[in-house]
Amino acid sequence: MRPMAQVAMVMNLDKCIGCHTCSVTCKQTWTNRGGVEYVWFNNVETRPGLGYPRRHEDQEEWKGGWTLSKSGRLKLKAGGKAKKLLSLFANPKLPTIQDYYEPWTYDYRTLTDAPVSSDVPVARPYSLLDGKPTQIRWSANWDDNLGGGPDLVKDDPVLERIGEKVKVDFENAFMFYLPRICEHCLNPSCSASCPSGAIYKRAEDGIVLVDQDACRGWRMCVTGCPYKKVYFNHNTGKAEKCTLCYPRVENGLPTVCSETCVGRLRYLGVILYDADLVTAAASVRDEKDLYQAQLDVFLDPDDEAVQRACLEEGIPESWIEAARKSPVRELVVKHRVALPLHPEYRTMPMVWYIPPLSPVVEAVAETGNDGEDRDVLHAAIDRLRIPVEYLAELFTAGDPEPVRASLRKLAAMRSHMRARNFNTEPDPDIAASAETTGRELEKLYRLLAIAKYEDRYVIPTADTAGHASGGEESGCSLEFAGGPGMGGAGPFGESSGKPVPVSIESFHGLSARQTTDKPGRVNLLNWDGQGRPDGLFPDRKK
Repeated sequence: MRPMAQVAMVMNLDKCIGCHTCSVTCKQTWTNRGGVEYVWFNNVETRPGLGYPRRHEDQEEWKGGWTLSKSGRLKLKAGGKAKKLLSLFANPKLPTIQDYYEPWTYDYRTLTDAPVSSDVPVARPYSLLDGKPTQIRWSANWDDNLGGGPDLVKDDPVLERIGEKVKVDFENAFMFYLPRICEHCLNPSCSASCPSGAIYKRAEDGIVLVDQDACRGWRMCVTGCPYKKVYFNHNTGKAEKCTLCYPRVENGLPTVCSETCVGRLRYLGVILYDADLVTAAASVRDEKDLYQAQLDVFLDPDDEAVQRACLEEGIPESWIEAARKSPVRELVVKHRVALPLHPEYRTMPMVWYIPPLSPVVEAVAETGNDGEDRDVLHAAIDRLRIPVEYLAELFTAGDPEPVRASLRKLAAMRSHMRARNFNTEPDPDIAASAETTGRELEKLYRLLAIAKYEDRYVIPTADTAGHASGGEESGCSLEFAGGPGMGGAGPFGESSGKPVPVSIESFHGLSARQTTDKPGRVNLLNWDGQGRPDGLFPDRKK
């Protein structure tokens, strides 16, 4: 056993309203620079739909992730070392800029400088790549803009795999939102694809990063990532990707997308896993067994043998304790309501999703039945407009049983809590129908519905030089002058000079600064009128 720690995330899709706040705040913090105008480390997709970039889930086209050889060994779907060497200077398996979208802005000067006229001036869009007028034909949330219409739905790669089970009639189809970030996989294919070894997985927390100094711009990582969450900066010639906001995580703070999420649908926590079992788990023959195989890799932090092994491997006690309190472990391992995204790619993703249940309730209620009744809900789960098979293709490699089990537990939780709210004794058969107990359903309800900040984000601070680092947020590592990502203007992007640093305050970080008496600069915006920060008032002794 070789235990390692991984910072993982769970998203509750029942709560996502598609507001894109997470995407915008991530964009402002990490990719508000020239050369990455089309880059969205976090984006929110409408399902069913094509996704971003278009049809990124079609691995027969893009060759992302892993596959098994005839002998049962893992190999990159895009090919091994020999094939990569032959295509080193011409990698054809890359999405075009049209698959993302050609970044644009508007000719605002036409509006601001237009003389008085009887005609209304119009700000035409022009490309940020070549500066010429352009037509807007695609964007990162285009599916959302078109409401999942039949023209787009019919090209959804997931729908293609399940045939006629979903109605694509615009008036009858329902949709849900799917926020996506880098999966920070246990078996990352982007790292294995990089000829320069620039992409690495941090041993201390499992975050997958790109070494900007080592990156040589081969772009094999873009092909290798099946989620297409590695991007290429045409200004700097370097690959960039989601960093899971590691400067914040090191300080015990949640990611920016989690911090600013309107629906409070994200959970962050530590999971312990056995690194010696990862390859075997990713190599199981039947794709439908990958979900359970990944669960078997995770270790129990309450097990004393696991705790001793973690300490021997240098994992701090604070991380072991965080793993014991992890909301991610609760949702993934204990309650088993959170599922991985496309486990068939064999990368063993570590961003998990709770499938949406709300449309079930709404669909049942429209028929005149009780949308919260357990028996009615269980019967309706298999009669969704978007069927369980669609969710299974997203989260369990086509196996509908784990999805049904998750939805049954969520439905049982609602029925159980409905009885509690009406001051009636819950039927014990409700919990039994979901293979759980009433006490466990109440724990699940508290975590999903009313969990506090410190319950949703259980993140230990990084152990630096023998002690935990402070609580100040760090800025973007790409912001310093002359650093990677600061290439200035070029033929493939627009630079507006040094980016303005963006501070995304956390609730607890801001609270600590408001009342502190520790020495430092005085910031009136952070002062709530309590305490006496140094330098704000004259010394009373004088």
